[in-house]
Amino acid sequence: MKKPNIVILGAGYGGMMTAVNLQKAIGLNDATITLVNKNDYHYQTIWLHENAAGTLEQERSRIDIKNILNMQKIKFIKDTVVSIKPKNHKVKLEDGEIDYDYLVIGLGFEAATYGITGLKENGLMINDLSSARLIREHIEYNFAMYNQEKDKDQAHLNIVICGGGVTGIEFAGELVDRIPNLCAEFDINKPQVRVVMIEEASTILPGFDQQLIDYTMNSLESRGVEIITEAKVKECTSASIVYKKDGEQIEIPTFTTISAAGIRANRIVEQSGFKMNAGKIEVRQDMRTLEYNNVFVVGDCALTSENNPENLLSPTAQIAIQQAETVAHNLKTLIKGKGKIVDFQPRTIGTVASLGNDDAVGIFMKDRKLFGWKATVMEKIIDNHYLYKLGGVKLMIKKGKFNFFY
Repeated sequence: MKKPNIVILGAGYGGMMTAVNLQKAIGLNDATITLVNKNDYHYQTIWLHENAAGTLEQERSRIDIKNILNMQKIKFIKDTVVSIKPKNHKVKLEDGEIDYDYLVIGLGFEAATYGITGLKENGLMINDLSSARLIREHIEYNFAMYNQEKDKDQAHLNIVICGGGVTGIEFAGELVDRIPNLCAEFDINKPQVRVVMIEEASTILPGFDQQLIDYTMNSLESRGVEIITEAKVKECTSASIVYKKDGEQIEIPTFTTISAAGIRANRIVEQSGFKMNAGKIEVRQDMRTLEYNNVFVVGDCALTSENNPENLLSPTAQIAIQQAETVAHNLKTLIKGKGKIVDFQPRTIGTVASLGNDDAVGIFMKDRKLFGWKATVMEKIIDNHYLYKLGGVKLMIKKGKFNFFY
């Protein structure tokens, strides 16, 4: 009897944890498992804002796939997905095509530009390790250019962040931690550097508790971040950002615009014909698509809710990891023909937003609010726990964060 082929697309949190769980649950004789990813490494997406600001070395966030997965149990293909053909049970890659009996889609996200003129062409986006490196080097280059210029151009030192959600505020917090070192390195007076955050909503961190919002604003503003709310970005050029507030159009000269306006699922999933909602694939409670019993979705590509369809879940790493557990269990059930298919039951332990090396805000166990160093300790515990689940004690010790009190 032919072994079924399980194909996992993407090595983000959902894809990697599905693979890790499957290699424990399914034997060599039960199924063939293939992971497809464009890079031969997995990375800590939740640390990209630190890599982009330059407060964390890129190597810390990067984890080689071969060091995590058992290559005798899982076949790894380094390639880029071009399209998915669910009716034919095929995935087209840049360098070929692969058949599947069961498919897990974990292709991650891409930045949303919301139709803002020039943002895609001129804005810098924190999408992956390469884009994070580009942002760090771009900022350093502009500080160096300002230092060298005879006629100083303030646009080199103006950094504009479009979006005051979690990504925007986390990057801002790390950036203002880094700026004193940059100023010392390039002989620039710190007051000359301007960091501006523009948010269209009436507040940063929309949907967060007001106490957490107030603390975040005080933390960032006290360290030099200008926060402009109820302002709509209209245009991004290579040398400026234009926004509208109170009916007035305002232009800020800048060579550095960071787009943190939001994300959408990888556009490949929409182009492949799945039923979409809010830019994601609609899934059943067992994480399968509405149309196909052999296609599962995890992470940023999946639209899931808690308790009722209107209470949509944010695509956090925590949720993706839990979805992967459900998907791996259900695949094991389908392949072995034993047990029951289970529904995804989210367990939100807490949510933490970093504001720099020693500052953060968060919610723990749904109603306990955390501020400052207590929140940073919680954040590092959560991050270390993921590393432990992914690769055990060895990986946690190698890549984890243990500077809890400084």
